[in-house]
Amino acid sequence: MLDRALRSNGFPHLTVLLLILAIGVCAVPLWSAQAGEPSESRLRSRALGIVVGSYTPGPLNAITDVGGVTVGQTTLISGDGPLKPGLGPVRTGVTVIIPRDDVWHKKVPAGSFVLNGTGEMTGLAWVSESGFLEYPIALTNTLNVPRVANGVMTWMIARYPEIGITDDTLTPVVAECDDGRLNDMQGRHVSEADVVSAINGASSGVVQEGTVGAGTGMVSYGFKGGIGTSSRRLPETEGGYTIGVLVNANHGRRPELVMGGVPIGRLYEAVPPVAQAPSPGQSEGSIIVIIATDAPLDSRQLTRLAKRAALGLARTGSTARHGSGDFMLAFSTANSIPHYPKEPTFQQMHLADTHLNPLITATVEATEEAILNALTMATTVVGRDGHRVEGIDLTRLRAMLDRQVK
Repeated sequence: MLDRALRSNGFPHLTVLLLILAIGVCAVPLWSAQAGEPSESRLRSRALGIVVGSYTPGPLNAITDVGGVTVGQTTLISGDGPLKPGLGPVRTGVTVIIPRDDVWHKKVPAGSFVLNGTGEMTGLAWVSESGFLEYPIALTNTLNVPRVANGVMTWMIARYPEIGITDDTLTPVVAECDDGRLNDMQGRHVSEADVVSAINGASSGVVQEGTVGAGTGMVSYGFKGGIGTSSRRLPETEGGYTIGVLVNANHGRRPELVMGGVPIGRLYEAVPPVAQAPSPGQSEGSIIVIIATDAPLDSRQLTRLAKRAALGLARTGSTARHGSGDFMLAFSTANSIPHYPKEPTFQQMHLADTHLNPLITATVEATEEAILNALTMATTVVGRDGHRVEGIDLTRLRAMLDRQVK
């Protein structure tokens, strides 16, 4: 019915398929991380009736709506039962975001913001100093950061063999979240080959969400969390620019959760201890927010956008607790910063600050929706020592949302 309705209103068949995929109307049956255990079909938050903000999403409602941006992921799931440090069970992975092809020679302006620093995003000192980004961004778990950085360097050196010899060196951007509640982190199971595979497989299409890539072992608001994405496209009267956001959600406690303005966390049933407050010595959790735009912004303006992502995070209920690591990185594809300029000056387009407000609002909206998509798309996972983290029950969620509307 939806297909016929959209085509009757002038949408071509391919556009219809993309829209259906992007907004999540077609529920896809997925499987949890425990072999043989089926999970309920998952839907994106917009398909559940949660409409965030006033701006319209792009065709895919994903970070890949920003032209040239690609995303690649490697998911690692193996083993069950008791934890054997260094051996498994494995519930982890890597997610990479590539701003544009040949970003080494055509660097993108970038800026960042750390809301709470109990965590790590490597390479931010150089982003802050230079004002640009020049390699893929990688997301993974805490103890895997060095190996993932090695993977990025391996890929970069293979593509640009003069790095560190006659060319400049590099300091990869790798962001982490703690997946130790479900995964054998000591095993550092994400290999350099896994990172290279994710980069080589990056595409500009639909982005998988939830229990995938770096999000495989993540827990958010006491539910299964992980990768989520969303986008906003401004009307032509406000520049026609696109903002895309991708998150790795591993933050928050269940009573805090707000979805579409409804206090879902407090309305939901009591939860098992594994999904409640962490035990002493265990991380509070973290979130990584990556923001892309095709608006012509400089590093200072992108830093301002990165700060606004914190407001989208807050709208879902987070208070950025003491033990949380909340890192935001924003980049723009509108301008290209040459690797070694032949001339002492080069020109760039620059959006006036007085026209920045729509992009600020779009960033907040897309961040909020990306987090909600991470929650509604994530599947139930049983990890190490039988720890089980449930994906949020969409039937119950719908009922709670419907009651609030009535």
